[in-house]
Amino acid sequence: MTSPHDDAPRPPAWVSPTGAPPAAPPPPTGPVPPSSWGQPVGPPVGQSGTGWGPAVPPPVAPSGGPWRPPALQPGIIPLRPLGLGEILDGAFRAVRANPRVMFGLAAAVVTVAVALQQVTRWYVQGLLTDSMNRLLQESDPTGELGMADQMGALVGSVVSLPFTQIATTVLTGLVILSVSRSVLGQSITIGQALRTSRVWWVLGFTVLAGAAQLAVAAALAGGVVLLVSQDQVAAAVVVGLLGAVALFVALVWFAVRTLLVPPALMLEGKAFWRSVGRAWRLTRGSFWRLLGTYLLVSFIVGFVSNVIVFPVSMFTALVLQDPAGTSFASIVLVGIANVVALTLATTYLAAVVALLYIDVRMRREGLDIELARAAQADG
Repeated sequence: MTSPHDDAPRPPAWVSPTGAPPAAPPPPTGPVPPSSWGQPVGPPVGQSGTGWGPAVPPPVAPSGGPWRPPALQPGIIPLRPLGLGEILDGAFRAVRANPRVMFGLAAAVVTVAVALQQVTRWYVQGLLTDSMNRLLQESDPTGELGMADQMGALVGSVVSLPFTQIATTVLTGLVILSVSRSVLGQSITIGQALRTSRVWWVLGFTVLAGAAQLAVAAALAGGVVLLVSQDQVAAAVVVGLLGAVALFVALVWFAVRTLLVPPALMLEGKAFWRSVGRAWRLTRGSFWRLLGTYLLVSFIVGFVSNVIVFPVSMFTALVLQDPAGTSFASIVLVGIANVVALTLATTYLAAVVALLYIDVRMRREGLDIELARAAQADG
């Protein structure tokens, strides 16, 4: 564990997602909202202060412990460190709080991306089918096994993958922006979401991170090929196996350490690399909690996505007699299922990541106090 003060002498203030400076809170006319640890902020015990009356001992809960007032909750979550259930429930509340952005805009973006993906896949697999038939003449001379169609569909899917990757990355940034408003009980319009430019920083970081990971994987594959070319098969096997395990561990570690980069880029209003560095430092001491939460949510959305897509795939394979999914009807039906599944998965995952970022900052920097003041000023 590291100290909460290892990032900077003073943690940055909560920045409005629109880029406007935060409004100064009005003078308090009553009790100040509760702090991040549930204790009211006021005169010390044994002293008196204006508006507080004579000092009295704090009330005692029935269990005998000190009484703790409920946390302020202007929006989808209480303004205090969150539990796992509150994060999962808060993500659902974020969708209900602003369905136009969280589902309407998300569905529109995903629909365009999936449509481009399916058209590209259909075109590419059509170009490759004849070539694959010639290459697989010995393995499948009659074409009954459909190996050419399956290989063409696989290559087409790989070629068209960037469309959905770009769309989900941009959508993640827009969803994070909406969630940050919902925490304060506010909402953002589709126009306001689309006018933000920092979402392109999220896309840029995703591209850079993906390129770095591909470079490492390519270096490992190149080393294995080089060993094989020099007839060092045993060494190539050892390097390949150990390298694959090490690469997997490194990718998981890197993914968790950069998990909070998108919300930091969208919400903090800092320069690109300063935001990346801050997000990296925020994950210190929270690695396993972030990893466990993200794995659980990924499993949930993966299961729901399969529940949506698998029946459609089985229908096209058994009823339409198109196991490779190359016919127009199959492409349309699978595309619709993918739109629904990808919209739900991307929206919910992005909402969870945004709430994890806010939770980490409430735990380490007392962001809940600042959010409470902002909510009181807006109210």
